[in-house]
Amino acid sequence: MDPKRKLAEVARRLRRAYGTPPSPGGDPLDILIKTILSQNTTDLNRDRAYQSLREEFPSWEEVLAAPEEELARAIRRAGLHRQRAARIKAVLAKIKEEQGRLSLDFLAGLSDEEAERWLLALPGVGKKTAYIVLLFGLRRPRFPVDTHVARVTRRLGLFSRGEPHRALAPLVPPGKELELHLNLIRLGREVCRPRRPRCPECPLVDLCAWAKEGR
Repeated sequence: MDPKRKLAEVARRLRRAYGTPPSPGGDPLDILIKTILSQNTTDLNRDRAYQSLREEFPSWEEVLAAPEEELARAIRRAGLHRQRAARIKAVLAKIKEEQGRLSLDFLAGLSDEEAERWLLALPGVGKKTAYIVLLFGLRRPRFPVDTHVARVTRRLGLFSRGEPHRALAPLVPPGKELELHLNLIRLGREVCRPRRPRCPECPLVDLCAWAKEGR
């Protein structure tokens, strides 16, 4: 089965197994900062750090004006808090410098490609972070690849090397970006785990190159 047809079949089976997941959304800037906090930590730690940040600094203007050490203390639960605090301040400063206010609402008026380029020009923002903002905040057709999505699609034989966003983007069925992203994450967390994956429980086992090799 060619990769494009295989990923379409993956999307179909995961929808049958898990249904259509709720579609989270929100303000694009909120999503951007929350995604910065999510890198290399758990969802629970991310959420706790984000809640602590917003309780101490209710507006992004207050976050930008705050001393870096105070931000770091507020987001300590996310880990790497000093690096994250510096990155958040740098991102907010860049947005304020370019737009005159702390908002990403202007991205709605840009093309998909222009919005992607603008986000990728922010300090420390890579494709995964930019695509999460575009997909969840603006409902643009972008497919973020996190560690779970990368692991599952690699085991399925959909890509083996190189940049995963570039490899997978042409294969994703149009309009299925959000649903497929969330369902692959669920599969990666519950079944296709890094260690001791539950292959007998997997709805994709007959499509999986990794399972066929007996790994």
